[in-house]
Amino acid sequence: QVQLVESGGGLVQAGGSLRLSCAASGSIFSINAMGWYRQAPGKQRELVAAITSGGSTNYADSVKGRFTISRDNAKNTVYLQMNSLKPEDTAVYYCMGVVVVTTFQEYDYWGQGTQVTVSS
Repeated sequence: QVQLVESGGGLVQAGGSLRLSCAASGSIFSINAMGWYRQAPGKQRELVAAITSGGSTNYADSVKGRFTISRDNAKNTVYLQMNSLKPEDTAVYYCMGVVVVTTFQEYDYWGQGTQVTVSS
């Protein structure tokens, strides 16, 4: 059993900052890629940022230069620092981890989501 639990969402004014955290727990051998996705009302879920176990990152064009993804492998935790927030960043943010549960088995696990609302 593996759980991912997000925290740090909330309401912020445009131009403000928020930091999301996502901690993985349970029967974890290791975690490969971790990422943040978001889904706004009426839209499809989209990738915001991802990070490999080695620290390589990639970002959606819409957040480059404003958001930073990082992770603490010892804590099985991934972070998303969001600066210069815009109303269009409003969405439910989900973390995802590619979790290795045994030597030969890995699965995608998702958190429950955390709401981020940016007011204009």
